[in-house]
Amino acid sequence: MHVHNIMEEIVIQRVNGLYDQVKKSNPSWLTCDCENCRIDTVSYVLNRVAPKYIVSGRGATHAIPTMEDTQIRADIDALSLEGIRIVSSTKRPYHQIARKDSTDLTPSPVYNLPTFMGTILDGTTFEPMTGVTVTLTQDGKPVQMIDGTWANPVKTFKSTQGSYSFWAKPIPAKKEGLNERFTFTVELSAPDYTDVTYTFEVPVVSESTMRTELNSIFTLKIKDLIMFRADIENPMEMSISD
Repeated sequence: MHVHNIMEEIVIQRVNGLYDQVKKSNPSWLTCDCENCRIDTVSYVLNRVAPKYIVSGRGATHAIPTMEDTQIRADIDALSLEGIRIVSSTKRPYHQIARKDSTDLTPSPVYNLPTFMGTILDGTTFEPMTGVTVTLTQDGKPVQMIDGTWANPVKTFKSTQGSYSFWAKPIPAKKEGLNERFTFTVELSAPDYTDVTYTFEVPVVSESTMRTELNSIFTLKIKDLIMFRADIENPMEMSISD
């Protein structure tokens, strides 16, 4: 099955064109126009425009009016400029590292690990926390990410609403089809708060090839972790296995 969102083509073209135009004027707010910054801007725009899917040549024909609609292009340009400014003003670690070259490919077969995702809450207000340093470890050492543009440790920001994510590098396997359980630990630290550790296990079946494309379905949601200020007694035990 091949489903294509033609808005991707339009947005990529418009974003790259606007980056080139803006770069010529050399504004002080444009801090970078590397490939990763452009990709982040494309993602920003695509998350804010309605998709237009096609599955055939006839669909592409029917999509021509959409591709040539001046209002749609104007809306995309406005969102693109907004995205360029936001991306340029946001400090993103490793944003200039080439995504495909950021880590060595693991020989097949491998244990492909899901994307780990979670949220951190304040124990008093139960509001999402910002400024928390989150580290994913295994056997006491930080886990290497599959892509160097994914940080470990990572910090939570207001824009992420206390959430964090990790995409760990696959683990080599002897052959395909093996069942294994891997243990990981999430370590949390924040100024004026008591450190928290949470250990969990992940059952994985080895596969013949390494997954190099992010899959939003292949994820593991870690339970919400709660942090308490250092002067407040923490009634919850967060270091037990899930």
